[in-house]
Amino acid sequence: MRVAIGLRLAVDDWEAASAYVEEAERLGADFVWSAEAWGHDAATPLAFLAARTSRIRLGTGVMQVGTRSPALVAMTAMSLAAMSGGRFALGLGVSGPQVIEGWHGVPFERPVRRLRETVEIVRRALRGQRLVYRGHVYKIPLAGEGKALQSSARPQPDVPIYLAALAPRSLETAGEIADGWLGLCFIPEHGRVFLDHLEAGAARAGRALADLDLQAGGTVAFADDLERLLPPLKFALAYSLGAMGSSRQNFYNDAVRRAGYEDAALEVQRLWLQARWREAAQRVPDELVLKSNLLGTPAMVRRRLQAYAEAGITTLRVDPAGETLDERLATLGRLLDLVRDLREPSPRVPALASA
Repeated sequence: MRVAIGLRLAVDDWEAASAYVEEAERLGADFVWSAEAWGHDAATPLAFLAARTSRIRLGTGVMQVGTRSPALVAMTAMSLAAMSGGRFALGLGVSGPQVIEGWHGVPFERPVRRLRETVEIVRRALRGQRLVYRGHVYKIPLAGEGKALQSSARPQPDVPIYLAALAPRSLETAGEIADGWLGLCFIPEHGRVFLDHLEAGAARAGRALADLDLQAGGTVAFADDLERLLPPLKFALAYSLGAMGSSRQNFYNDAVRRAGYEDAALEVQRLWLQARWREAAQRVPDELVLKSNLLGTPAMVRRRLQAYAEAGITTLRVDPAGETLDERLATLGRLLDLVRDLREPSPRVPALASA
């Protein structure tokens, strides 16, 4: 099992963020993912980190499709692959209507089809092919004066593509066309809610689930007193269940409901949408927090590691707890020691491009 970390969305101190990633690399972390919502973009921080690291893999986790043309996605991927010495991984996701329509002003239409077509076009561009594509969403070149072009940059055909997916159709698409999956709201004990759809998609493409790098995890915190750890994590879960979407469409809420927490998920969403945020957080079940994170004594965290491994997760994505940089790194170091104790040969991780 490998270990991935992420940059937090609200980053103002880039020197501290860089120090965190540099030290995480030294400790043995394998990936760092950079996300985007409606603040900083996912790609630019990786260029900054590429110049300050040498081994850790750098990924967009995730870049929102529909906010950029597929050609621009490919251009960004080729640039970061070249700048990082082949350490870049392209993570893509559909986001949701709140961000796509509310921030970008782009209709949230046919998201799964748009995702598939984006991957197909990006792969053609990464291989150095001339872009001629006729899809349901994208047509390249458009009718008119434009002519089909071939990238002038060096091809980067080995850049792996990871897809973030929660809904069944998106999961099947990821299983069919992606090199890896970026999972959220993953509970190992209910992992088949996600993995069955991934496996079905993989089977359509004539491959096995073991051909994908499956990444999932949560907050990791070491403590004897679990009660102290729960409140902030409950609030974060309540935010996902209530605010990450609309009353009609919330992929996070849907995923948790499919995992067996339907009544709680709907009640949390109802309270959140009524601006009763504290009550919403209080209604998040303790069990949901404990099973979707890695919390407690070293022995308890080790058992959660085993649960993720037994569920088929090949790369553990974690947010190490801590108020300061030193505390977060200490948490990460303790986790990596536990992972090394448990580490066994795992399914392949897609090879990354060479610069």
